[in-house]
Amino acid sequence: MSDTLLAIKVDVDTDRGTRLGVPALLDLFKGCNVAATFYFSLGPDNTGRAVRRLFRPGFAGKVVRTNVIGVYGFRTLLNGLLWPGPHIGRRNETVMRAVRDAGHEVGIHCYDHIRWQDGLATMSREEVYAEFDRARREFERIFGRPARTAGAAGWQANRHSLSAYDDADLRYASDARGTRPFFPRIDGRVCRTLQIPTTLPTLDELLGRPEYPEARLADFYCRRLEPAAPNVLTIHAELEGISHAPLFRNLLSRLLSAPATCVTLGQLAERWLQQPGAIPVCELGMGEIEGRSGTVAVPQACAG
Repeated sequence: MSDTLLAIKVDVDTDRGTRLGVPALLDLFKGCNVAATFYFSLGPDNTGRAVRRLFRPGFAGKVVRTNVIGVYGFRTLLNGLLWPGPHIGRRNETVMRAVRDAGHEVGIHCYDHIRWQDGLATMSREEVYAEFDRARREFERIFGRPARTAGAAGWQANRHSLSAYDDADLRYASDARGTRPFFPRIDGRVCRTLQIPTTLPTLDELLGRPEYPEARLADFYCRRLEPAAPNVLTIHAELEGISHAPLFRNLLSRLLSAPATCVTLGQLAERWLQQPGAIPVCELGMGEIEGRSGTVAVPQACAG
């Protein structure tokens, strides 16, 4: 087994991504003998309401360089805007169970992706708990058991969401961007739920930028792998599973030949939780990531 560990985290944001992208990724992973961690959006697909982000600095440029229309499709981009958004969990529970049955890890991404990603910062504690509880109940309806993990939409987290995780007895989460697992501290309180951050840039943060030509992306990712640290790559069912599936297929082949051994986030969590003294405590704040508009959760001022 390679000493280089790679966890592939699949964020499933939309109804289209669940219906089309997830089955395509299942086929690819089966052929490569890869186990991944899938985080599902479980409520209404209101992707069209993201139109408000056009006023956010840098978002319009990202729309152009990543071909958002090609990734999501016109119908998805109008969900929740011109017509009610389809309920992802009720329409796609068979697909979601197929992910679990294929041996992959499943967890909560969110209930309403747009509401969480764009609205978490202004929600009250009660609103955050209610939103997360909707996701928890839908997850339990589909899978017949409580969720053990969550990975927040848009890498958005705050004191209310982290408290909700602790109260739900989650084992670990993946809400942040960073370099290694940590226990978050916020408002002076150290949270119990281990954070395993995304460590590698996402494909949509690199696409369309002249310094990252597509022909060299696989080389870039292979160079970024850290043998002595966990490597976590977040992909999206809509991008790597549909519109850029051939590019991701080549990238995955190169990563496995690096060589890297694919593990789930749960397997990474168990490795780290066996040595708690090696896990730092970090203040959780918000920061910018190159290639992404807006801010995301990032560890700051780590100790330990």
